[in-house]
Amino acid sequence: MTVRRTILSSPIGGLIAGLLSATFLWFIIDGPYVASAQESKRSQEGAQTSAHAKLVARGRYIVEGVAGCGYCHTPRDENGDIDRSKWLAGAPVFYQPAQRVPGWPTTAPRISGSPPGSDAEMITLLTTSVSRNGRPLRSPMPSFKMTRPDAEAVVAYLKSLNLGH
Repeated sequence: MTVRRTILSSPIGGLIAGLLSATFLWFIIDGPYVASAQESKRSQEGAQTSAHAKLVARGRYIVEGVAGCGYCHTPRDENGDIDRSKWLAGAPVFYQPAQRVPGWPTTAPRISGSPPGSDAEMITLLTTSVSRNGRPLRSPMPSFKMTRPDAEAVVAYLKSLNLGH
């Protein structure tokens, strides 16, 4: 009678069998994670949402902390304090120049929710200080020279404000 030797009885065969067993157990216990198309889409949307939230936060910082847009574009209450319930909803210009200035505006426009002008026009205004009519901004509006990313952040923040106006 002849004895057959199988590959599993050899040292290399035992090693292969052990590796296959370990791999099999790994699949059973932990399993490979294969994201479905829907999960992948949700992940991408989450990343986009996070990026947009960061953009809006940057815009808020610029509008509220650096540019001070609320001082002119938000109405004031009877005490002269900014009325946060009407944030950036447009307001009468609360001060006048010492000497008459032709074209001095009497109101600052609403800029919350849907700013006056397209995104491109607003970005041009904030980066070049040229209004949508092609003319330089009038006093008392400051002449901004923001970077494009900062201007895009400001527009994203302003558009995020939906005050029903």
